[in-house]
Amino acid sequence: MSTLFKGIFDTATTTVISVPNFLLCVLVALIIGGFLSVVYTYKSRYTKSFVMTLAMLPAIVCVVIMMVNGNIGAGVAVAGAFSLVRFRSVPGTAKDIGTIFLAMGAGLICGMGYLGYAILFSVILGVVMMVLTTIMKGGNGETEKILNITIPESLNYTEVFDDIMKNYTDSYSLNSVKTTNMGSLFKLQYVVDLKDTKTEKEFMDELRTRNGNLEISIMKKEEPINEL
Repeated sequence: MSTLFKGIFDTATTTVISVPNFLLCVLVALIIGGFLSVVYTYKSRYTKSFVMTLAMLPAIVCVVIMMVNGNIGAGVAVAGAFSLVRFRSVPGTAKDIGTIFLAMGAGLICGMGYLGYAILFSVILGVVMMVLTTIMKGGNGETEKILNITIPESLNYTEVFDDIMKNYTDSYSLNSVKTTNMGSLFKLQYVVDLKDTKTEKEFMDELRTRNGNLEISIMKKEEPINEL
């Protein structure tokens, strides 16, 4: 049992990590991972697999750093092995990538033994992330909508709705145009950022008077969840 947690290649000059210290570092890393997972899911869409990975990532990095433990050769080998690992799915959003680096940084600090700094670092960055998620309302998609309008072929779709769009939206763009009903109708798709969601009905009423009361639909813009 005395040699169970010792490496067979250990020498007298090798610093051996004690079992209690090893468990303490891994435990702190797991707590930090759980905290970061909760912070990431705050007012955000997420996948279960990514959150589980985020919870375990600090502990994994922590163990790797503890095993390297000042060994330059092992450090080079680990860097080479990690360079071969890459995501086999989509890269994800900027927030996903930033959270991964945050978890890896916390795990790195834990692996070096600075547990207090690791906790402080994670709490500060976690609080900053939650505050920014709360106050940055412009990117939450609540006022951004997909607008589909059907118009007769006699209307010039390039500028027919410009005055209405300027009155009710902060920004708008025409995404696609296609013909339907043997070319007698056009279907337009806009991405619009409404000035006030309470005026949505008035906005649609004015559009209906302009397009001859043909079909109009407005829906929330959906952002796909990347499986990372």
